Amino acid sequence: MAVFVALGAFLMTLAGGWTAQRVTDRRHLVLGLAGGLMLGVVGLDLLPEALAAAGREVFGVPAALLLFVAGFLLAHLVERLLAVRRAAHGATERAGTEPSAADRAGGPVRPAGPPGSAVPGLVPAGAAAALPDTGAPPRPHDHRSPEVGLTAAGAMVGHSAMDGVAIGAAFQIDGGMGVAVALAVIAHDFADGFNTFTLTSLYGNARRKALAMLFADACAPLAGALSTAFFTIPEQVLGGYLGLFGGVLLYLAAAEILPEAHHQHPARSTVLCTVAGAAFIWLVVGIAG
Repeated sequence: MAVFVALGAFLMTLAGGWTAQRVTDRRHLVLGLAGGLMLGVVGLDLLPEALAAAGREVFGVPAALLLFVAGFLLAHLVERLLAVRRAAHGATERAGTEPSAADRAGGPVRPAGPPGSAVPGLVPAGAAAALPDTGAPPRPHDHRSPEVGLTAAGAMVGHSAMDGVAIGAAFQIDGGMGVAVALAVIAHDFADGFNTFTLTSLYGNARRKALAMLFADACAPLAGALSTAFFTIPEQVLGGYLGLFGGVLLYLAAAEILPEAHHQHPARSTVLCTVAGAAFIWLVVGIAG
């Protein structure tokens, strides 16, 4: 029964990912909505569940909150390390294309010659300064690491698998409880699919990788529900994982998704989409509760 109900989560996740990829012409609105959904999932769903499940305290602080902070810092550390590595790699590539002494003395500079120049692909030294300035502002996020997007999407897959485990465990206790948990999971799996596709794409991964992560996220609840027929994850371990995952999600929403949404389109509509995303999760949690 649990696996059959988890099929609803599978379909809802795919629907969320399909929506994310169909509105590419309103990318800032998509990112604003994704940031709101992620904020709502963390603050209104993951953290309360983590606090209830993890239980114990460490030096007066709930273990789930400590892992929440650890997840936030871990995401920040991983992104910084990857950014430093990519910057060093880019510097090495630029060093390999430094102009020669002859170029700096006035020889031809390669490559950038406009069509119709005397020697194709060449432009006299100093002529580059005469080329028109497009006025395009530099993009601060052009050097994002695709690995960060894949890691974040992988965490979403893990979260969806835990959703499936929750469905299966609830059905083991009582059929009514299983239906209630399943409805809550199915409702917010639309946001999971939406965020999985958006996160993977935002960090420069190819569309096929984003679709692959979306499909994995859709299948995860089925696998999680099926696994409960063989073993049960201890409640405290599950709570700790949810706290850690919540910290990672909050970092991505606050430090990456929302700044990118407002980078070129600081519009009121983007803010409204963010508020709507958080309010949608509040509605889902309230109905499920």
